[in-house]
Amino acid sequence: MKTIIRKGKKTDASEILSLIKELAVFERAPNAVIINRESIEKFGFGRNPLFKCFVAQQGEKIVGVALFYQRYSTWKGPTLHLEDLIVTEKMKGKGIGSKLYKAFLKYAHELGVERVEWTVLDWNLAAIDFYQKSGAKVLSDWRTVQMDKKTIQNYFKIS
Repeated sequence: MKTIIRKGKKTDASEILSLIKELAVFERAPNAVIINRESIEKFGFGRNPLFKCFVAQQGEKIVGVALFYQRYSTWKGPTLHLEDLIVTEKMKGKGIGSKLYKAFLKYAHELGVERVEWTVLDWNLAAIDFYQKSGAKVLSDWRTVQMDKKTIQNYFKIS
């Protein structure tokens, strides 16, 4: 079956959420996803979208998504951050991830950004290999730092 790569749209929100939940299971964090379909619709396809995405469609089914947003680097300038590149498990190894990745990089190139960036789990060797073969550098000397909503609230309680 032919795979079509296209811009995501509001009606894709439920299937995008399913892919996000599938990724969370793969990344050993099945209970980490707290967003819902309405959140994806509002923040991805509402008046002031916070992200954009490309989806991979086969027939009526969404089998992959590349979700990204703009950032600004104080060193480089305009940047695109690839939040997630997801292909449903049963469709992996069929070139769908490569097509989504290429669509993301083409968009970045056309936008004229100075850099694209994303994170990858250190144990996801297949993804690391894929990215390195494309010319991307996996940095070992930078660490991702996060605070969830509760931690932010606690910060203000103790400061």
